[in-house]
Amino acid sequence: MNKIALLAVASLAIAACETTGTNNIKALQDSTIKIHDEIMPQIAHFDRDVIKIDSILANLKLIKESKTSLDTTTARKDLHILKANLESATDHMMDWMKDYNPDSSDVKYFEVELQKVSDMKKIFDNVSKESQEKLKNF
Repeated sequence: MNKIALLAVASLAIAACETTGTNNIKALQDSTIKIHDEIMPQIAHFDRDVIKIDSILANLKLIKESKTSLDTTTARKDLHILKANLESATDHMMDWMKDYNPDSSDVKYFEVELQKVSDMKKIFDNVSKESQEKLKNF
């Protein structure tokens, strides 16, 4: 009788662990996708900013005529760096989405992915602030 009771308790413990693992995966997936969904719309803004930068760079001589205090060398350098940062952030998101495996059953995988997307959010936030700051005068 004790063996049956022990077997029953062990079975319940194993089932509980599996349920907890599934719940952890679901929670990690949900958190990861929530952050993704927060930053994904910024890509459209980044694309518009890249187009704006290209236009500014193409018309920098004309802009200099109306803004005589503009340092075109510094502006050109800053805009090229900003454009690279915007494109890098967008590429980073595209690479992450391509490699993301929502069907994984490994808790560690989702912990790593949550960290990746959290780090990406910081990058997106920083690039967004940089873009607002550098483009506000154009």
